[in-house]
Amino acid sequence: MKQKKIILIVLVAFATTIGGFLLASDHIDAPAVKNQTTDITDLFVFNGADTNNLVFVANTQGLLAPASTGAATFDPNTLIQVNIDNNGDNVEDLVIQAIYADGKMNFYGPAVPTVPGLKSQLEGAITASVSVTPYTASSPITATGTNGIMVFAGPRDDPFFFDLNQYHAILAGKAMSFNNPGSDSFAGTNVMSVVVEVPKSLLKSTGKINVWLTTKKKV
Repeated sequence: MKQKKIILIVLVAFATTIGGFLLASDHIDAPAVKNQTTDITDLFVFNGADTNNLVFVANTQGLLAPASTGAATFDPNTLIQVNIDNNGDNVEDLVIQAIYADGKMNFYGPAVPTVPGLKSQLEGAITASVSVTPYTASSPITATGTNGIMVFAGPRDDPFFFDLNQYHAILAGKAMSFNNPGSDSFAGTNVMSVVVEVPKSLLKSTGKINVWLTTKKKV
């Protein structure tokens, strides 16, 4: 396969530990990518049911209404890339890549990036591939690749809870705090989700790792 160079569009960043659970969210505040396949909503990282594994969930294309979710697709020109820094220097040591082709989401890595930073290329051979789960499917389509890697790709209900109206009220000085439980502004909307579960042994770290998500367009 001819490798394609890809340029950075947008990123979300956060740090986690091998044993912990953290997330980052970035909804509707980036006009340059709004309504684009490169628009990131969330990155979740947590222990798998098998605690020897770590699960990465990359969500894009947020605020999809149920009526439009069935027509939503992954873009074959958009690379979804999880970046992993396992030595604390804020430079990616490993990447997990996902890109859509011919009805399947193909995964690469974890692999050492040839070119860290704003540009990327597909790294090595495909390590897992899965058909995209249709919106109307009664159960998710999953697949297992090499080295125990498990993957999924398809539409999901947006899992992030946030009271956006109350947030705006606080910013405007009309409220002092959030309500409990508040109102979920993203209820009833969907995202396009990519999930990869990876044995921790493949991440080459036994302590804290930094993780961030990027989407990149072919040039």
